[in-house]
Amino acid sequence: MRTQQPQKHMNTLNREAIQEGANPLGMEGIEFIEYATSQPQQLGQVLEKMGFRPIARHRSREVLLYRQGDLNVIVNAHGQSYLSGLPSAGTLSEKPVIAAMALRVRDASTAYKRALERGAWAIPTNVEVMELNIPAIHGVGSSRIYFVDRYKEFSIYDVDFTPIPTVDQHPPAVAGLHFFGIVQYIGNDRTEDWTEFYRELFGFSELSSGQNFGILTKGRILRSPCAAPNHFYLQLIEPELGVLDVKDDECLQRMGLGTPNVATTVEQLLKAGVEFLVSKDPDDKNKGALTRTQMGSVTFELVHDDRSAV
Repeated sequence: MRTQQPQKHMNTLNREAIQEGANPLGMEGIEFIEYATSQPQQLGQVLEKMGFRPIARHRSREVLLYRQGDLNVIVNAHGQSYLSGLPSAGTLSEKPVIAAMALRVRDASTAYKRALERGAWAIPTNVEVMELNIPAIHGVGSSRIYFVDRYKEFSIYDVDFTPIPTVDQHPPAVAGLHFFGIVQYIGNDRTEDWTEFYRELFGFSELSSGQNFGILTKGRILRSPCAAPNHFYLQLIEPELGVLDVKDDECLQRMGLGTPNVATTVEQLLKAGVEFLVSKDPDDKNKGALTRTQMGSVTFELVHDDRSAV
């Protein structure tokens, strides 16, 4: 399987032919993050400590939907991407990986076509009977980027999933948690390549070097073109100086969750059994926090973010 690589020189004619402004694909936020693992129950326990609740099962595959507030997380133990029906790269590992992110867009078909015109690599679909055909492109490493336009009154989950009986389908978010962004690990000297990839395909813009969030401020931060309050960020992080090239290990590394009050959120999650790394800087408690790594790869970053003020 090909993995998406940012192109240093997009097709100039195509790019000039579809100028629509700052949000070329009509993005409106993140619909879900998908984890793939051979240990779904253990990952489910980690998610539940973070406030997520299992609300629905896929109709034909070993896939669970977890939710809190407007946050949707899919846990896939089927060995295939639940939307495309195609095998994931390699076999499922006990260590969960972020296999996909789904973007909310105004029109999925139009967004998909425009992404391809701008240089994205298509992922063919192989859906089963009574399953939705959701368009997708290659993301970093073996990950996928989906385009979803059904997320309001009628959603993709109404077709592909069966609600778990007696379970609240819209559990409240812990202390106002919401999607803030995604951290992506990249190879040495790849920052400019990936910046161009996200800028040319999606309309992301680079923040100034002095503008950062939370307690982990390395790398470059890109802002999505989504209008507030649905905007989110991507943080591109290269290896430390002196580390050998890790291009093959480029991946979506962790979710960033925004909260209007970091200290209050940490306090609630500590009561639920979540463990956090302890920062030496006392000011960090108001800026952000990082959970201890679970299952060898799963960690969550909390970032101060009051959506009502942005």
